[in-house]
Amino acid sequence: MKRVAMLFATLVLFAMTGSTFAQDTKPYREGAVREVNFVKIKPGQFNNYMKYLDGPYKASMEAARKAGLITEYSVYQSRPRSPADADLILTVTYPNMAALDRTDEADAVRAKVMGSLEAQDKAMMDRGSMRELIGSQLIRELVLK
Repeated sequence: MKRVAMLFATLVLFAMTGSTFAQDTKPYREGAVREVNFVKIKPGQFNNYMKYLDGPYKASMEAARKAGLITEYSVYQSRPRSPADADLILTVTYPNMAALDRTDEADAVRAKVMGSLEAQDKAMMDRGSMRELIGSQLIRELVLK
């Protein structure tokens, strides 16, 4: 009889503890991930850099979106508060953190749009004459329930 009472008490205690854990859920879910790049345009290069963004950059982003690698991209103009602040902010939105691991697919899409690695390196050097990458952040959206 003692064994049955002890088993019953254990089951009741376990049931109460389990319901406590079930009620202890996060008030949010993890959402999209954004890469945010802060860019300082070199003097006299704003229009040249905007042409690059409207050309090869846009083509690359559209191809990545069609391939399902990204969900969105945006270009924002910023009003710098100091000479060291960014002029433009570029964002790329990924569906989740796992999408960042699809590097082989991203490389294939980039090669299709931008050409060989050598061509991509040359394009990067050309962009360097127009702008300076001040910094970047990777941020994750937390969607409130």
